This record gives sequence, C-alpha cells and structure tokens, in this order.
Amino acid sequence: MKFQFDSLAYSYPSRRNVVYGKKGMVATGNPLAAQAGLEILKKGGNAIDAAIATAVTLTVVEPTSNGIGGDAFALVWTGGKLHGLNSSGPSPKSISLEALRERGYTEMPEHGFIPVNVPGAPAAWAELSKRFGKLPFEEVLEPAIRYAEEGFTLQPTVGAAWQGSYRGYDKLRKTGKEFEPWFETFAPGGACPGPGDYVTLKDHGKTLRKIAETMAEDFYRGELAQRIDDFSKEYGGFISKEDLADYYPEWVEPISVEYRGY
Repeated sequence: MKFQFDSLAYSYPSRRNVVYGKKGMVATGNPLAAQAGLEILKKGGNAIDAAIATAVTLTVVEPTSNGIGGDAFALVWTGGKLHGLNSSGPSPKSISLEALRERGYTEMPEHGFIPVNVPGAPAAWAELSKRFGKLPFEEVLEPAIRYAEEGFTLQPTVGAAWQGSYRGYDKLRKTGKEFEPWFETFAPGGACPGPGDYVTLKDHGKTLRKIAETMAEDFYRGELAQRIDDFSKEYGGFISKEDLADYYPEWVEPISVEYRGY
C-alpha cells in the first residue's frame, strides 16, 4: 500500500502549515537558533554543520532547555548508511551507593554538584564535525559565540521559563554557595531577565570559544576541565578532571538502510 501524503491535511489543534525548502531547512523551537543553522548552510556548510551550529546556539538563546553540560545523541544518514552517536557521559568513577550513604543520603539529590555526570554534548559536537562536517569547527560555532558575546533578545517562552528558574534557584541559594555562579551568569546584577529583554552571556561565550578553538579538548583535558574539577572539590561533587579526560563518545557501527521514500 502506497502512503498518500496530503500537505493540506492537518489533524492537530495547533495550526502549523507544511513548509517546503529548495536547498535546505532548519527547524527549531527558537528562531535565533534556526537562523544560526541557516547562516551555516549559506556559508557552504552541510546539514551536520548546521545541526551542530543550531544545537550550540540553543545553549545560548534557550539555556532553560539546553546546556553545555548536557548529553547528546545523533543519527546521521550519509553515504547510504545510518550512523549512530552515543555521547551520553557516564557517572563519575568515585560515586557509589556507599559513598552517598556515608554523606547521609538515602536517595540521589536533585540539585547541587553531587548528581553531575560527565557532560557529553561538547564531545558530540566535535565528533560530528570531525567525521562529517564540511566547515571548520570554529566557524560552525561562530553564531552561538556571537549571540553570547554581543547579546540577543529573549523570546517570550524562554523568558518566562528563565524567570521560573530564577525563582527555583533563589530558594536553593539559601542552602549553599554552589548556586551563586548561576546568578552571576544568568542574573547579572541581581536582576532576572524576562521576555523581550536584551541578554548577554559573556562567560558562556568564553567557554564556547575555548571549546571551538580546541575541538572541545579544553573542556575535557584542559583549563575548563581543571575548573570543573576545582569547583567539584570545593562543593562536594564526585566528578573530577580524570573522569572528564577519560571520556570519548561511542559510535554505533553504520548499517545499510533501504530508503523508499513516500
């Protein structure tokens, strides 16, 4: 039975029309991130370059849902084969049930530095770029760095979520000083930005620039790794520079898949 696709048929309450593109398309939940991906395509980058640029830009313009400290997974269709990337960082080697119980915990805390695993996202960006990218990695990260250093206007939904995070962390800051850097980064001067406000994230930009210049090596085996280690030791975390240095993403062996279209 042949599948009949009707671009005018839409059975959902929200109205989002089908969009066609001739040379490429970028779809995200944030227009600034979509523009970043399109910028890379216009510079001659391929779909993988655009996807990386979009993902990194989302950590800047939509940090309420995306972060440098997150994980990443990717499915890449190229050359007639499907490639899989698992860049989900492991738990620190020193953490254990016994270690948590010794500190008086009966379950894993939801906040603080104890539950922090090795971030996999930066390694994924670099791996995808090295294996499938067309443009230099630094050029692919330029849009995100520019938004962070020069600023951007906060979209309404992101602004509302940002203020919600502020309220949540404002309660947590009373429990320990490890939450203060959140306010230094996301609420400079003590004021929480909201929808329509102009935001700059200078330190975020510096971190992304180091990641860009070193193909993420600095994050796992350089100055950034050392700073993560220092902060972890200061505030009782388990993650260490050794955990970061030992991490590499895992590629799933490519498999051939027959594509039949519609």
